[in-house]
Amino acid sequence: MTDSVGAITARPEATFSGGEFGQIGAMVRERVLAVDVGGTKLAAGVVDPDGRVGSQARVPTGGRNADELFESLAGLVEPLLDAESVTGIGVGCGGPMSADGGLVSPLNIPQWRDFALAGHLADRTGLPVVVDNDAKALALGEGWCGAAVGNRDYLAMVVSTGVGGGLVVDGRLLHGAAGNAGHIGHVVVEPDGPACACGRRGCLETVASGPAIQRETGRPASEADLEVRRRTGDLVGQAVATVVNLLDIPLVVVAGSVALGFGVPFFEAAQERLDRECGLEFTRDARIVPAGLGADGPLVGAAALWHHARRRSEEAGVEGTS
Repeated sequence: MTDSVGAITARPEATFSGGEFGQIGAMVRERVLAVDVGGTKLAAGVVDPDGRVGSQARVPTGGRNADELFESLAGLVEPLLDAESVTGIGVGCGGPMSADGGLVSPLNIPQWRDFALAGHLADRTGLPVVVDNDAKALALGEGWCGAAVGNRDYLAMVVSTGVGGGLVVDGRLLHGAAGNAGHIGHVVVEPDGPACACGRRGCLETVASGPAIQRETGRPASEADLEVRRRTGDLVGQAVATVVNLLDIPLVVVAGSVALGFGVPFFEAAQERLDRECGLEFTRDARIVPAGLGADGPLVGAAALWHHARRRSEEAGVEGTS
């Protein structure tokens, strides 16, 4: 459904058939403006119906307050809209957020607390907008045209400025009571580790995210040595093993600047940890692999959010007239 300012507020009920792009894979015909809101950068790009990213731009995430940060985002989006024709806007944003995606409070973006991102963006552009968690967006994108195509049960996660996840179980994207299911960054991997914004200690995000690695080593994550890369992969593998054992997930797809930048040592260490801790018959073949969409994953995922929300809105309209 669409609210008074054009923001699509119905959360997409994604259903995957054989891992294909839900019920709408063959029906995507629209070009969408995709937006990725992260703690380090804001990115936007036009995504074609086949999942390819065309014109795109990015700027650092910055602003002294909520309005300044939004103006930075609007300045990124508006030139793309002036040059391209799109049907709507899909936004992947760090969480947590309200159940309908209307109010966002990203832990790594302190300027926005209960910020009406969808409403502001719809007002500014005149286009319908759908907002959801960025890692859930990645899960949709990887199921559409990435490393999870053909799979009905998998975890997609981001290891970057923050750590988050999106879960597809029995062919459905999980939302949870408030829409924030999948926050694997708050699985504890070091009980006596650093304090986390969630109130616990030793959450995965406090030891494996880019800022956490820089605090620990005194250097940017991009300059991490082999030992740090492997240790980070091992910690991610530890958290992932908990999810695999709990939910019978055979595939984990990982994106984000830390994971993809750390490369083979990270993924080897993560798989080794997974192999050690997933010894049950139904978990021992679980795999952890790099995301198939690479750097385009966040934008393709944001576009996937739009397509699912649009399809659900259309279905609700049809049902309402029957």
